[in-house]
Amino acid sequence: MKLKPFRTIAALVIAVSLIGGAALAMPASAAETRYITISATGTTTVVPDAVRINATVSVVGASSKSALATASTTSSAVRAALIANKVGAKDIATQSVTVYPEYSYPQDGTKPVLTGYRASQSFEIVVRAASTAGAVVDAIVDAGTDNLQVNGVSPFVLDNNKATEKARTYAVGRAKAKASSYAKLLGIKLGRVIYLDESSSPTSYPIYSMAAKADSAATVIDLGEQKVTVSVTVRWAIG
Repeated sequence: MKLKPFRTIAALVIAVSLIGGAALAMPASAAETRYITISATGTTTVVPDAVRINATVSVVGASSKSALATASTTSSAVRAALIANKVGAKDIATQSVTVYPEYSYPQDGTKPVLTGYRASQSFEIVVRAASTAGAVVDAIVDAGTDNLQVNGVSPFVLDNNKATEKARTYAVGRAKAKASSYAKLLGIKLGRVIYLDESSSPTSYPIYSMAAKADSAATVIDLGEQKVTVSVTVRWAIG
């Protein structure tokens, strides 16, 4: 009478063991797929077609109100100069507006002395016609006078889709050529592509100059080149 439960439990353990064994065998058969993985990079260069300008209007006044009012007046003149040079309103973005007290600090270590209030407004400006960027810089410097600081000028590519496509073509072509070479050397046959991964990045070369306008000399922005790189990793099944 006591043997029946034992046999039932034993049969259940054997069944579970068989099911577990079958489950473990499935990944092993999938792992037998043979493949070759190749990485390749394609690069092309493009001349930037736009320029980004970072500029700040900064003034000191006797009160925060007067300082901000002067900064606002100067900022309006800068905007007018930008519009006159065909920079659209959508390409003029305020980054910050600040007002704070300024102090001088005596060398004898006595109490700091309030010297006034500084108000500033920072802009990021996109010039979509790169060839006019130098003239735009000169125009805003004239409009802002000594209250304007040009913090940086950076050429860039507005739309690098064509350059990316070209770099991608180079990268995939190189990957195919490399895979075919290995297949020939190893005496194997390439099958279908079973995996592809891509990473791309534009690399800017800061090859430009900006000289302050002096007499009749105009500011020149040298655009240089931007390198666009696409890297791919491709995996082929092999037979």
